[in-house]
Amino acid sequence: MEQNPVGGPSAQGIILRGVGGLYTVWDDVLGREHVLRAKGVFRREGRTPLVGDRVRCTPGEGEAHGWIDDILPRTSACLRPPVANVDQMVLVVAAAPQPDWLLTDRLLIWARRAGIAPLLCVNKADCGDDVPRRMQAQYGAAGLNVLVASARDGRGIPALRQCLAGRISCFAGQSAVGKSSLLNALFGLQLPTGALSQRTARGRHTTRHAQLLRCGDALVVDTPGFSLLELWDTLPPEELCAYYPEYEAQAAQCRFQPCLHDREPGCAVRAAVGDGRLSPDRWARYRDLLREVRAHWRERYD
Repeated sequence: MEQNPVGGPSAQGIILRGVGGLYTVWDDVLGREHVLRAKGVFRREGRTPLVGDRVRCTPGEGEAHGWIDDILPRTSACLRPPVANVDQMVLVVAAAPQPDWLLTDRLLIWARRAGIAPLLCVNKADCGDDVPRRMQAQYGAAGLNVLVASARDGRGIPALRQCLAGRISCFAGQSAVGKSSLLNALFGLQLPTGALSQRTARGRHTTRHAQLLRCGDALVVDTPGFSLLELWDTLPPEELCAYYPEYEAQAAQCRFQPCLHDREPGCAVRAAVGDGRLSPDRWARYRDLLREVRAHWRERYD
């Protein structure tokens, strides 16, 4: 190991979790965890270490905590939940209850804006095959394959495990779709799981803070959910279609440029929806989101 400027041994690793100002970092070289504090310089510079950050650090000796000396450049960063360097978002829906299709579209846009590759996964496949068929029909044209799995009977678990290998992945989706149950089935974990409340028809949140789970050669972020509050704040309406790959493929053939793919005459996307090449349900939700984007764009200076 190289020498730290203050004289102690220096190491590199990745932040697994951070609670109460203490960060647990996995040391790549020693293959062990260190409990560290962040140096005051980060606060003065307005920087905060995030779960998933690769860092240079000085491990402590004995019972003493060590220090995070530097945060290495990030490939991606999310503030809600606070995680960095995520490669892939596994967007989980369930065969039952019925998916929140609009939330799925929002999360796909969120992932692409953050530079994170999306992977669609239908859990609870033992409850029926209608949802997987509908997912493929709506998202196949966007180049998204739908992985079908069941945490209960093990269906699709080896294929999903292979998709996670060598990557930092986060799981996202509405409550009660079985995200924690999938992680338990994938890696033999014992994360708490929550059932769907019979009274409110909502899932009980079981994950309280972001943490990075070391699962063989995979790293998985278990999070309490993603905030979409700022999704539209800086998005011009004409750029929304850029997060729909199947629309971008048609856009060059539209009569007007740019085309919002809404009501414009000569719109190639509308034509593709009309003749069945693109999903009419997904386009209807796109138009709903476009109205939201337009409203936010008009009110951005209010």
